[in-house]
Amino acid sequence: FHSGEREEKCIIEDVPSDTLVTGNYKVQRWDTHKLEFLESAPGLGMFVTVTTPSDEVILSKLYGPQGTFSFTSYISGEHIICLQSNSTRFIAFAGSKLRIHLDIRVGEHFLDESVIQAKDKVNEVNLRVEHLIEQIHHISKEQNYEREREEKFRKTSEETNSNILWWAIVQTAILISIGIWQIKSLRDFFISKKLV
Repeated sequence: FHSGEREEKCIIEDVPSDTLVTGNYKVQRWDTHKLEFLESAPGLGMFVTVTTPSDEVILSKLYGPQGTFSFTSYISGEHIICLQSNSTRFIAFAGSKLRIHLDIRVGEHFLDESVIQAKDKVNEVNLRVEHLIEQIHHISKEQNYEREREEKFRKTSEETNSNILWWAIVQTAILISIGIWQIKSLRDFFISKKLV
């Protein structure tokens, strides 16, 4: 995505509890002379802030023009990941555009193939089995989190449907009572004018 030099961009990531989140990023700065984005942005860093659903900051750190950040969620919900450049220029002069490449991985631990090749076959199988078990635990956590969210949504929907039913009953009662009152007042009006 593109960003201004001092502009903060935030991404919302829905994460289950006790889950590792890893983000890799790379920043490119727009060169006005070459009219293209430079491969690296020397001297430019990114300030990364991660906020939990309860508005608690769990990561707030300055990184270089490219880097990796990670955190472990301790509660489930929408975590806000914000990135802002550390440009020291004043806002009026900081008109340069930035291109930020961001890759966020939730709950994944990747195997280092070079380490696996160095080990013998038994250790390789053992590492792969451990990796698969870890992935199974992550998938199980993710499914439990989705079940909790679905249950909350279902309860909210049922409460809303119940409230709508009672609101319809109240509206009907009000309309019937207004109709009866209008008929009674019209009858009293006609009787007082001796039209009936």
